Amino acid sequence: MFAFLLAFFEQIQYLYLFYLAITNIITTWMIWVTLKQMVRCYYCDIDMLLHSLYHTQVYTPISILAPAYNEQETIISSVYSLLKLHFQEYEIVIINDGSKDETLERIIKEFDLYSVAITQELTLEHAKIRNVYHSPHYKNLTVIDKENGGKADALNSAINLANYPLICCVDADTILEEDAILHGLEKFVKDRRVIAVGGAIGITNGSVIKDHKMSERKVPNSLIEGFQILEYLRGFFAGRVGWQNSNGLVLISGAFGIFKKDLVLKIGGYRHTIGEDLDLLIRMRRYCYENNIAHQVKFVSDILCWTQCPGDYQSLLKQRSRWQKGLLETLYHHRKMFFNPKYGIVGTLSLPYFFLIEALGPIITFLGVVSIIVLYMFGLVNPYSIVLFFLLEFVWGVMLNIFALYLDLFTKHAYVGYWPYMKLLLLSLLEPFVYKPLLKAELFVATFNFMNASWGEIKRKAL
Repeated sequence: MFAFLLAFFEQIQYLYLFYLAITNIITTWMIWVTLKQMVRCYYCDIDMLLHSLYHTQVYTPISILAPAYNEQETIISSVYSLLKLHFQEYEIVIINDGSKDETLERIIKEFDLYSVAITQELTLEHAKIRNVYHSPHYKNLTVIDKENGGKADALNSAINLANYPLICCVDADTILEEDAILHGLEKFVKDRRVIAVGGAIGITNGSVIKDHKMSERKVPNSLIEGFQILEYLRGFFAGRVGWQNSNGLVLISGAFGIFKKDLVLKIGGYRHTIGEDLDLLIRMRRYCYENNIAHQVKFVSDILCWTQCPGDYQSLLKQRSRWQKGLLETLYHHRKMFFNPKYGIVGTLSLPYFFLIEALGPIITFLGVVSIIVLYMFGLVNPYSIVLFFLLEFVWGVMLNIFALYLDLFTKHAYVGYWPYMKLLLLSLLEPFVYKPLLKAELFVATFNFMNASWGEIKRKAL
């Protein structure tokens, strides 16, 4: 029995090293794809393109939907940032999803809201709407006050009341760039097959917000917040652009995403699940495949939206635990698509990748590390395995962080001066040793606890 266990751990060790190699190769390839695309875009006059789009009549009006639950610290700044967007015709729908703090009261007072009657047909089901408000000063601002039902429920209520053919779903604590909608609309205008567009997300922690917009981008002094900046850069640059180029993108961040409203209505709106953002896009693509509708999902590599990341370990672990549970639940719901050529690249590559690499990754990592430790204790570990483990887990991980920093600098998301990049470079060296092990441990626990669908609130700070 003992010999069998040692043999088992030896095989798990090799499986783990193979998993690390495959993951790093895929990530490196995606960063390379992103770099090539950005080099091409670097020589395009995107500002002139957006300027011409802003003044043309070839555009589609859009409804911006922002669910809010206990967002009293950030809600006013977020609404003002939405009111300053560069776009010809859009409406803002804020949904107060049964907040227990002063979110609703602060909006009513700040924008002098008054109650109006509901005139639209409520197609999608959701919790009871208590009131709908308009502002006499901002004709394109609507506020829905409803009983608590969760983010998906809140977005469904807003979709019912939205007046325009495109809907942009954002988090209530986010601040959009003034040309964010223009960047997203450009994808719809250039390709009529586009059904959804996402954008890169930046972190506001430590930065200066002035006149309800990003004024000066800074790296926070907190290690936990700095590590997340690196993670966001690597995740968006290495993942979203690469998947877009293969038409396999299935994830658009809930902080900023634009969707065709008619298609969202056809699939029944948001489903009540933890990973509602991932689930919605997969269901949209699934519907298109099953009805032979040619479609594309696009991603804008420029930072279009700024949001707060968790500032303490407890909130961070709750967030990542929720993400892992949402991933597992969504993959289980769409398991019939796995390796099914009927669903194109999504069925044959995207979903299997998320299952084998993202969902099973925490389990493989945990067993792999345990196997290396056990084999080392009994003097059976191969020295080459230790060296390979160090190179794959730490050295290659540091290099990926450095590549992501270079891409950020190349795309002119730039921080002011060299010191912020020096701080991030230092964090790049520490992250594989400090930050990643913590997250992998939490994801391992969440993998075996995904039936516990608690949301977990994140502490917000006033902007």
